[in-house]
Amino acid sequence: MLSVRIGRAVGSCAVEPGQLDPDSVRDLVGRSAAELLEHEEPAVRVAVLDAHLANQVPHDEHPGARRVRIPAGTSLEKSMARARAVAELVEAPEGGNVAVIGVVNSLLAALRERGFRPVPCDLKGGVTEWGEPVLVDHREAISGAQAVLASGMVLGNGTFDDIAGLCRDRGLPLVMFAQTGAAVLREVVGAEVRALSAEPYPFFWLTGDSTDLHHYQAGEPR
Repeated sequence: MLSVRIGRAVGSCAVEPGQLDPDSVRDLVGRSAAELLEHEEPAVRVAVLDAHLANQVPHDEHPGARRVRIPAGTSLEKSMARARAVAELVEAPEGGNVAVIGVVNSLLAALRERGFRPVPCDLKGGVTEWGEPVLVDHREAISGAQAVLASGMVLGNGTFDDIAGLCRDRGLPLVMFAQTGAAVLREVVGAEVRALSAEPYPFFWLTGDSTDLHHYQAGEPR
């Protein structure tokens, strides 16, 4: 995870191991936000824009945000509490397929609790905790879905525009859960994104204390 601080805010973008050269990261220190927004590495641009927007208007001061408290607990307890809060934002018929792009096992479990059928998709592939195959092609996952739940990581890997376009063309509600680009994605709630669970730094797994999510939904004040 690349995190960048601007003023009182920290912006983040998930990266794969080895994606960023440590020397290039050190070179970011002291450079202006305007300069870094032109950086050749997409993860840098996302993290800097995220920090800039959150510094301008923090999530806990944004008129369109609804704070959701994740109680103190173990990593597993907090992960499930977070997952249930995110799953509440998903709109789909009972028994409907929900494409989950960016696999988190607790989210799959929370969606099942709501009566949905999650369709896991992740560029890493593999299998879920329950032995289900994980698709690697988001187009395949979305093709039979009634709703889409996607990680903010799609901003960093360049697939967000295609995912949003597919949802728009098919009239599917797109819900985002984001540590990556949380403040960036709130700018498109009501347009490409139906709802957003924004989780700015510090993330839930960094502490056993209570932490906050900030939920945004289309039609609420912005």
